[in-house]
Amino acid sequence: MRQVAILVLEDGRTFHGDAYGAEGETFGEAVFNTGMTGYQETLTDPSYHRQVVVMTAPHIGNTGVNDEDPESRRIWVAGYVVRDPARRASNWRSRRSLDEELRDQGVVGISGIDTRALTRHLRERGSMRCGISSTETDPEALLARVLEQPEMKGADLAGEVSVDAAYVVPAVGEKKFTVAALDLGIKGMTPALMAQRGIEVHVLPASATIDDVLAVGVDGPDGVFFSNGPGDPATADVTTLQAVLERDLPYFGICFGNQLFGRALGFGTYKLTYGHRGINQPVMDRTTGKVEVTAHNHGFAVDAPLDQATETPYGSATVSHVCLNDDVVEGLELRDADGRLKAFSVQYHPEAAAGPHDAAYLFDRFIDLMAGTMAGSVEGAHA
Repeated sequence: MRQVAILVLEDGRTFHGDAYGAEGETFGEAVFNTGMTGYQETLTDPSYHRQVVVMTAPHIGNTGVNDEDPESRRIWVAGYVVRDPARRASNWRSRRSLDEELRDQGVVGISGIDTRALTRHLRERGSMRCGISSTETDPEALLARVLEQPEMKGADLAGEVSVDAAYVVPAVGEKKFTVAALDLGIKGMTPALMAQRGIEVHVLPASATIDDVLAVGVDGPDGVFFSNGPGDPATADVTTLQAVLERDLPYFGICFGNQLFGRALGFGTYKLTYGHRGINQPVMDRTTGKVEVTAHNHGFAVDAPLDQATETPYGSATVSHVCLNDDVVEGLELRDADGRLKAFSVQYHPEAAAGPHDAAYLFDRFIDLMAGTMAGSVEGAHA
């Protein structure tokens, strides 16, 4: 028999279910993920720090938990919500059940609730604070504690998930380039995919300065990368990134790194109603006309014009990618006066564990940028 649990949203709506994972009480922003697979990568994505993740797929935990797929050193979600947890894990790589892993890492969850109804509520009302408890039986008492929690808007969280000290991921095979990568909540697959392409990746803390960046490698880095991460991009300091752009260092950013790129260029950011989270989001690369199915995890977006270039102190900025569901900015490009690409970013996850892999070419685009072999204009890219 499982311990009963309740989930209470900040608008008072309450769901009753069973405790899943650790028993106790937790709080965070309730968000939903539409992925049909990859729950282990979702749980260990630092971008989910301080968020309670609702899985829209009804059956979770079928393949258990292995020791190869975590994207970081721990589970980061504040809480976990599923409908029908697997009673038995079945996979040749499984080492333990998901329930056991959540319990061992102290992650409070709830199962047996109508996750479809909860997801529809969040789509209509927007992401909001919530609490899960298997120790509190009074929804009103739990609601009072939910309303005491900080909101995600205004939250400065990248420093809470970043590494304390720099480390190096060596290139696989012949070393071709050296990259300084700021860890704002980086996933392990990102430096791994760079390393597979001959890049030596120096992962730096989120607090790294331009001097720290320039100290990477023998003669400085060939390129600079800013990772994904949690929190409100409006709270982050972009002076290091602006210094990178002033020096014309090739730049590539994803997710939070895209939002900070936008802010460094002078654009604003804003909070989406319920965000994009899942591995089935359609995005168009406007430089090629190709539509990609992509992996997302973001609740904020860049406010940039879709139909015109914007002149910045660093060059001409344009929107390179757009979400086909809602026209949200999904990528930015910065070009010089001759149309040469200087820096770019995307809002989604080209490392995409557990998939899809439509956007893996972006790592090759970063290599071309560092090698100086990028097409000189949008028209050239089409050709």
